[in-house]
Amino acid sequence: MAMQDQFISPNEEDDIFKDYDIITNEDIEEIKDALEEGRMDKAISKIMENLQTLENICLDIAVTGESGSGKSSFVNAIRGLGDEETGSAPTGVVETTEKPTPYPHPKHPNVTLWDLPGIGTPTFHTSTYLKQVQFSRYDFFILIASERFKASHVQLAQEICHLGKQFYFVRSKVDLELEASRERRPKTYKEEAILGQMRENCQKCLRAENMPNSRVFLLSNWDIKKYDFGMLEETLEKELPSHKRHAFLLALPNISLAILQKKKLALQREIWKLSAVSAGAAAIPIPGVGISCDVTILIKYLSKYRNSFGLDEESLARLAKKANKPVEEIKEVIKSPLAKEISRDLVLKLLTKAGVGALMFMEYFVRTIPIFGSVAAGGISFGTTYFMLKSCLDEVSDDAQKVFNKAYESEV
Repeated sequence: MAMQDQFISPNEEDDIFKDYDIITNEDIEEIKDALEEGRMDKAISKIMENLQTLENICLDIAVTGESGSGKSSFVNAIRGLGDEETGSAPTGVVETTEKPTPYPHPKHPNVTLWDLPGIGTPTFHTSTYLKQVQFSRYDFFILIASERFKASHVQLAQEICHLGKQFYFVRSKVDLELEASRERRPKTYKEEAILGQMRENCQKCLRAENMPNSRVFLLSNWDIKKYDFGMLEETLEKELPSHKRHAFLLALPNISLAILQKKKLALQREIWKLSAVSAGAAAIPIPGVGISCDVTILIKYLSKYRNSFGLDEESLARLAKKANKPVEEIKEVIKSPLAKEISRDLVLKLLTKAGVGALMFMEYFVRTIPIFGSVAAGGISFGTTYFMLKSCLDEVSDDAQKVFNKAYESEV
């Protein structure tokens, strides 16, 4: 097996080292100049600054629509929560939201969904609504309707657009209408045809209110992975700024293999930074391993891998309940030790295991990636840490796919 096939493919190399969509060209040049000057401390400081900036990025998503349209259930579904779970937004047949209410993501608290009061209520009029809910704090708006879009939706969308922000129309409760059609007309029932009719009806309503060519995403808050959620996710991913996109991606519920793969690529792009910081920031060698690493950093980010892919106990229990399967049955496909407690001892074992492969990998890294070659040349710590992190990310990603397939095996 060729060295590049064993450790890093050309496509992966492009993803990791050439696609700096979450680090500026100026930062890259500054890091490169510091390395050429032999200022490892300056390079590490700049990398740490970039990692911290990325970690602190906040994404605020506003969810609004008429009373009873399913706003709160949407807020819960996007955060991977059921309506009755701890931390979920309260739901009901009448308007339960009296003021803009933040709901941080349970695993990524820098991502917050805001449940806004229903539009068109006596308290909130369209003309003053955006001022009342403090428009400027949100990155984009989700406008939800459960039956049809009305003048109040369009007026709000036009005002949001006028003020320079994005909005997205979501038609909720699609599953309820499909089920009603199936019961009333079982002989002629065709899901795709009915979905097409729903989409056309929504767009017809919007055209009638002088808002043509607007995309409408059909969703079910009870089974968020169905219908148009994939298209909504892809649209947001394309239209969000790169740093916001990173936060959005990691916070998405693991409802498709495509999302799992995108999370892997997003986390993979950060490995060289973590390796450089962990290897360069530690002054004390690790006994028995023969390298210097900041184990605290590694524990933190390995935990992030586990949580992002939903392999923590809480997420697995929630998935098992949703899939109506024993959690032990879902757990049995997991191989990575990261699904259990991530301790200092475990990290040291993983680093020791990575040591042999890292020797060959570092030679390939220095030879192939000249921009960062001097980081790797600074010591075996970088290569060992990089190899360990990449191996762990591969394992966790593979396990997440197996867990997904196990949970939804009747659907895939």
